[in-house]
Amino acid sequence: MKRAAAALCLLAGLALAPAAHAGRPCEEKPQTTRQLEQGLALAQATARRLDDSGAQVLILARAGQDLSEYHLRWSHVGFAYKDSTQQPAVWRVMHKLNHCGTDEAALFRQGLGEFFLDSPHRYEAAFVALKPELQQALLPVLTDNARVARFHERRYSMVAYAFGTTYQQSNQWALETLAAAAAPGVVSRRAAQDWLKHQGYQPTDLRLSALTRLGGRLTRANIAFDDHPTARRMTRHIDTVTADSMFDWLMRSGLSEPLQLVTP
Repeated sequence: MKRAAAALCLLAGLALAPAAHAGRPCEEKPQTTRQLEQGLALAQATARRLDDSGAQVLILARAGQDLSEYHLRWSHVGFAYKDSTQQPAVWRVMHKLNHCGTDEAALFRQGLGEFFLDSPHRYEAAFVALKPELQQALLPVLTDNARVARFHERRYSMVAYAFGTTYQQSNQWALETLAAAAAPGVVSRRAAQDWLKHQGYQPTDLRLSALTRLGGRLTRANIAFDDHPTARRMTRHIDTVTADSMFDWLMRSGLSEPLQLVTP
């Protein structure tokens, strides 16, 4: 599978940690030929659209899970950036992935093929091109393993509190890393979250029942609720970072261009 994608210059990527997953169910099933074709077709279509955008750094989302119950369309985001060290230049995706079934996560640098060959719920993608100044600030961070991990917390919860530091989920790492690039004075996760609040970022309010919370906590190591404020948690409010909330805020705040959809 990887050899086929590499032939299209879509898979070449350097993982910073062992294989993991995010934004989709934790299952290990062999991919069908049809799934492989669909994933590569989406990667190719996305590469063309990213080229056409003229941008060097974008926020790229995939639909790894069906989140329509929560009125969400996208499950997972990463930073897509143009790697000019390769000739011809190729697109890479830097993102955070959960070690499947555990309470830990790590950062990965992948090609577009790997990003979309992850059995998504829906073969579509979305992206926003960031404003030029933000692209310039982020590009050297994304290409440096040490700098890109500055705001990474390995302790993972799929529903980590948006303004807490006990855990960190994948979209939250991307948002906090973006905040630090936008505000050079930000030197900690807490400072990044304070800046985001001040800039009007609003997390998604998941309305989860006590039974749902209990089931998730008892059966999944990568789900925890103890970092959420008690008053909010007891009234079914779980505030977490989602791809949809990131897109909404980036466009509302003028930090990005309008949302673009990719459907091969």
